[in-house]
Amino acid sequence: MAMLESIVVFTLLLLMLILIIILILFAFKPWRFFSSLLSFPSRSRSIKVEDVERPLVSDDVNHSQDQSNDLTRNYDLEGACYQSEALLRSPRNKGLVHKQRLPSASPHQGDSLVLEISDPSEDLLVGQTLKHPLATEHLIEALKLGRPENQNENSIQEFVPKVISDQRSCLSLEVVSGPSRGIRCSVQSTNPSRLPLTLGRVSPSDLLLKDAEVSGKHAMITWNSNKLKWELVDMGSLNGTLLNSQPINHPDSGSRQWGHPMELASGDTITLGTTSNIQVRILSQNECMVPFGVGMISDPMSLRRGGKKLPMEDVCYYQWPLPGIDQFGVFGICDGHGGVEAAKSASKILPEMLATILSDSVIRERVLSQHDASDVLKDAFLRAEASMNNYYEGCTATVLLVWADADENFYAQCANVGDSACLMNVGGKQIKMTEDHKISSYSERLRMEGMGEPLRDGETRLCGLNLARMLGDKFVKQQDSRFSSEPFISESVHINQTSGAFALLASDGFWDVVTAKKAIQLVAQEREKELMAESEKENLAEKIANVLLNEARTQRTKDNTSIIFLDFDSTSRRISCKVDDP
Repeated sequence: MAMLESIVVFTLLLLMLILIIILILFAFKPWRFFSSLLSFPSRSRSIKVEDVERPLVSDDVNHSQDQSNDLTRNYDLEGACYQSEALLRSPRNKGLVHKQRLPSASPHQGDSLVLEISDPSEDLLVGQTLKHPLATEHLIEALKLGRPENQNENSIQEFVPKVISDQRSCLSLEVVSGPSRGIRCSVQSTNPSRLPLTLGRVSPSDLLLKDAEVSGKHAMITWNSNKLKWELVDMGSLNGTLLNSQPINHPDSGSRQWGHPMELASGDTITLGTTSNIQVRILSQNECMVPFGVGMISDPMSLRRGGKKLPMEDVCYYQWPLPGIDQFGVFGICDGHGGVEAAKSASKILPEMLATILSDSVIRERVLSQHDASDVLKDAFLRAEASMNNYYEGCTATVLLVWADADENFYAQCANVGDSACLMNVGGKQIKMTEDHKISSYSERLRMEGMGEPLRDGETRLCGLNLARMLGDKFVKQQDSRFSSEPFISESVHINQTSGAFALLASDGFWDVVTAKKAIQLVAQEREKELMAESEKENLAEKIANVLLNEARTQRTKDNTSIIFLDFDSTSRRISCKVDDP
C-alpha cells in the first residue's frame, strides 16, 4: 500500500513538472529562433545599390544586427518611413548589412529584403535615394570632374526652373474711422528707406494716429521678400490689433510681447484699439497702370448684431491686365455662404479661366471686333464650376470684364450668379448689369416653372438657401435640380472717355440698405466736391468707395459689405503708387 502511494505521488510530481515545462516553453517560445534561422536564408535575397530606387534609413551596425527582428517599421509606397526619432542614427563608414521589411507587390506580405551595402564610402541619410535624380546625377558628375565644392548649389540650380516674380508692390493705407480719419500713407516695396512702416500715436511713426487707444508704437508693416507679401505685426500694444476683426496681438496683452506676423491682402481692415480702422490697398506694378480709377474696400461689419463678430465671407478682387492679355481686365466680388473657401476658390479660378479663354487669338479678336464677350463669360463660369470642389459651401459671383479697343474706348460686360449686383452709369443713364437670383425673385420663379418644378406659394428657400444660382454647393445641387450655376450675361456697354461713366459692384450687404438711386446720388455729390475743391483726383475712386461704405454703415447693414468702384471719367483716369507723407 505504501508503495502504491509513493507511485501516485511520484506520478503527480512528474505531471506537475511536465506542466511547468510546457508553460515555460509557451511563455518564452524558443522555437521562434529556430524557425527564423531555418526560413531566413530561403526568403532573403541581395540587392545591389544601383538597383534600388527608394529612400533608405541607415542605422548603427550593432543596433541593426541585434534588433532587426524586434523593430517594426512601416513604409508607404513612396518609401517614407514612420518610426521613432531614437531609431534614426548616422551611418558608419564601414560595410552595412541592414535588414528591413518593405511592402511587397506579391501576396506574401511577410517577405523581407536584405540590403547588403559593402561600399564603405556610401553614406546613406534619411530620405536619400540610392539612384539619384537628374539634378543630383549632374552634381555627382561635376564632383567627379573636380569642380569646387562651393559650386554644388549652382550646378543643381541650373536644372531647377527659375520663377521670376516682380517684387514691386505698392501698399496704401487710409484711416477710415476714428479721430484721425482721412489720413493716408503709401509706400513701395522697392523703397527700403521707408520700410518697415510703423503705426502709432507718437513720432516717428509713419502713420501717426491721434487716438488715445493707440499705443505709442502700436503695429508695424514689413515687406517679406521671400513670400513677396506684406506682413502686419502687433508691437506689444496695450489695446490690441485686429485684422478683419480677428486679434493678431499676443494673447497676454500686459506682457507687451510682439504678436506673430500676419499676411495682408488688398481690402483688409486693420483695427487699432476699438475705433481706428485702417483700410489696406495693395497694388502690383501692373495694377498701378490701370487706365481708370479703381476703389476697392470691404468691411465685415463685425460690430453689428449686438456686438457679435461676423465672419468675413466676402472676397473682392481685380486683375489689370489679365496675364498675357494687355487690353483686358477683370473685376469681381464673391460673397460666400457656409464659409469663405468657395468664395476664395472662385475669385482665383474665374480670372484664370478668363485669361485662358482669351489667350486664344481667334476668340480675342472676335470679342474686339464684335464688342461682345458673352460666350467667353459663360464658358469661364462653366469651367469654374467644374473646377470647384466645394460641396457644402457656395458663393455668389459677379464678374465685370473690361477691355479697350485701338481707339482707347472701353467696353464692359458683366456676368453673375447670386445677389451681388453691379450697376453702371454712362452719360447719366443708369444701366443694370446683373440679375437677382434669390429664390423669391420673379425671374427665378419663372425659370423653375419652365422646368416643370414650380415653387410653392410662400416658398422662399430651397434646402435652407435663399439663392437659386451660385457656384459651389454641389451637395444641394445633387439633391435639387432647380439649383443652377448658369450665369446671367448683360449686354456689353460702350464707354467713351467723356461720358463721365462709372461702374459699381457691391455685395448684398450694401444693396440691402442702399438703393441704386441713393448710390448714384452719393457718387455725384462726391465728384462735385472734388471738382469744387480742385484738389488732386488720383484717389477719387477710393474716396467714393469709402463714402459708399460709410453710407452702408450709417444705415446699419447687418452683413459683410464689399465695394468696387470704377471711375472711367477722363479727368480722374489713373491711380498711382506715390509715397505720401503722413
